[in-house]
Amino acid sequence: MAADMQLIDLHPEPADMRRLVREGMAQQPRQLPAWLLYDAEGSRLFEAICEQPEYGLTRTETALLEARAPELAAALGAGVLVEFGAGNARKVGPLLKALLPPAYVALDISADHLQQSCVDLQARHPAVPVLGICCDYSALRQLPEHPLLSGRRLLGFYPGSSIGNFSPEEAQALLRQLGQLLGPGARLLIGIDQPKAVERLEAAYNDAAGVSAAFARNLLVRLNRDLAGNFNPDAFAYSARWQPEHSRIAMALMSRQAQSVQLAGEIWNFAAGEPLITEYSVKYGPAEFTALAERAGWRPLGRWSDPADDLSLHLLVTADS
Repeated sequence: MAADMQLIDLHPEPADMRRLVREGMAQQPRQLPAWLLYDAEGSRLFEAICEQPEYGLTRTETALLEARAPELAAALGAGVLVEFGAGNARKVGPLLKALLPPAYVALDISADHLQQSCVDLQARHPAVPVLGICCDYSALRQLPEHPLLSGRRLLGFYPGSSIGNFSPEEAQALLRQLGQLLGPGARLLIGIDQPKAVERLEAAYNDAAGVSAAFARNLLVRLNRDLAGNFNPDAFAYSARWQPEHSRIAMALMSRQAQSVQLAGEIWNFAAGEPLITEYSVKYGPAEFTALAERAGWRPLGRWSDPADDLSLHLLVTADS
């Protein structure tokens, strides 16, 4: 019998968004939470980015998951599969087939996108109950009570190298938090993009078709709509640059001229050339990521990579297991 998909909406309230935006705009350089990029249009544009020839991360990780799914499932063991930042939930398919978990739980920030993704996934895997939780998983202190989660071992799945959107200090705190969310004996399979040639990295985040630039500018459209902003998206140029001292790509909207912008009930002045950071993408070598995970209370169980060693899947277990 096919299971029925369910959705729990814990999306941040508008007042929380207003506070976070004000805090981000007061920083130097200005930086807003990366999850704000993912409204319905932003989620659609990100899927389009993943299809661009310059952006190989999604294709590489998907191929790795498909090739090694039985081995990965055996290493993960039995339990409910919880995916952080599920997006279109397509990468998890090989794991669901190999693992046959008692349930699959998808966490993502865009409610409309998440619901459609879960409906589609439920149709492809009718025997696996699917639960969607719309939330900012980086701020989630505990998973909501639900029969699919109660009394069951939880297995984390965090693909896409999304942890690179956080600074190393934030990433360490997030990894520790994920361990607390998943509970005792948890295991976490996490995708990590690795450093490579600067030309490849910068092209991946600034594709020739301009989809990455449209994705960044859509943030301003969302701020105008949701927080009474008056940004002119054309008054900002998109930039994606490798910062070797931080081992990261910095993506930003650069003010084309001196200008004032109204947002969240305040006036914000931009100098010509001043950046608004939309997100970072930190790249970790295997040793660097393993050390980070250990500082966060995890220990490594295994690592799988593509033939070119561009990307790793790391399997972690809580250190007290």
